[in-house]
Amino acid sequence: MAEPKDFLILVVDDEDDVREYLTMALEDAGFNVETASDGYQALELVKQVKPDLISLDLVMPKRSGAAFYRDLQKNPDWRKIPVMIVTGHARDDQGKADLEELTMSGPGIYLEKPVKPTNYVANVKRLVGLPVDDDLENDPAVLRHRLLDQMKAADPETLKKALEALGKK
Repeated sequence: MAEPKDFLILVVDDEDDVREYLTMALEDAGFNVETASDGYQALELVKQVKPDLISLDLVMPKRSGAAFYRDLQKNPDWRKIPVMIVTGHARDDQGKADLEELTMSGPGIYLEKPVKPTNYVANVKRLVGLPVDDDLENDPAVLRHRLLDQMKAADPETLKKALEALGKK
């Protein structure tokens, strides 16, 4: 059975303290970690070592997370790498449009900063196919990801029922 030590996670964030925080959470859980501070560095790392998952900030100088994600999609091998967006700009003008584009076209899962280490690690585990502790099954990010997975395979009638259940028309 696979364990965290069998996976390489690439953490991409322009803020040193956030990169260190996320790296520490992953290393404490047993994962191998590489880091990059912008989309250009991240692209170079992906060329050298193909990570099993990418934790990606959206708003960064030099090369944004959205631009980096678009680069990944151009390569058939890289587009298979799971991407989890970790951003502090999910609801503001700097990142909202990019986040909406990316969650609709690809990753589908994002966490808003500040993130709790347990929730962060649980979502990484879920995306790489490792078991997640039962007490995290009620975490909103975990539930959102499970719902998005179900929606991708749902027929139109089921989607309508889901919208009604959520109170949307």
